[in-house]
Amino acid sequence: MASERSLLMIADIGGYTTYMRTHRMSLAHAEVNTGRLLEAVIDAAPAFELIEIEGDAAFLARNADTLDGGGPVRAVTEAAAGMHRAFHVERRNVVTNLCPCHACSEAADLKLKFVAHLGDAAWQRIRDRRKLVGIDVIHVHRMLKSAVDAPEYVLLSEQLYRTGEAVPDAREVAQELEGIGPASAFLVEIEDVAGALPPPPEPTWPSRIGRTLDVAGRGLPYMLGLRRRSRVAAV
Repeated sequence: MASERSLLMIADIGGYTTYMRTHRMSLAHAEVNTGRLLEAVIDAAPAFELIEIEGDAAFLARNADTLDGGGPVRAVTEAAAGMHRAFHVERRNVVTNLCPCHACSEAADLKLKFVAHLGDAAWQRIRDRRKLVGIDVIHVHRMLKSAVDAPEYVLLSEQLYRTGEAVPDAREVAQELEGIGPASAFLVEIEDVAGALPPPPEPTWPSRIGRTLDVAGRGLPYMLGLRRRSRVAAV
């Protein structure tokens, strides 16, 4: 397998574990809401290819040799800014529907964080599935386990950060990555990347009713046991 220089990025929904509930209606709507949030996040980063949906996270990548403007850090921070805005717009849509279940009413507690790394990865095909493999793919996934004292952030690996681009207000974070060892990363607060979110417009009653009917319809297969949450093995 030939490897290529790759920009690897994971957008991860924070707070999902405590967000889940055991009630069947809430669980169904939690699945639907998470799916809609991830769809909004993925659509906001068209320059990146979706490699895998991993539970409540999206793993994306792009060939680092094909960047069409700026460097890899800029590509990551601009993508993170767009995905962050899209996530919060969709989160507002979820919260303002008329469903009273926990999964809808407590979606406002969900956050979005990003980890990114620059390294070598190779494409592998197993049956009809195409995926990226390599030690750097493992590296970016291990970065998700870092203890960071911020609800929303962009965490850049040292290999990515050292590409020579200035990142205002970045601070170094020491990591111990399982199977890899000590590593440094650089934390950027999401507000420093995306700016303050503008106040959202007040939703109309027709839009709130439409959203409520939509989440009820999408959640029905989960409630009836016709669809189950996909599970992805940890890297």
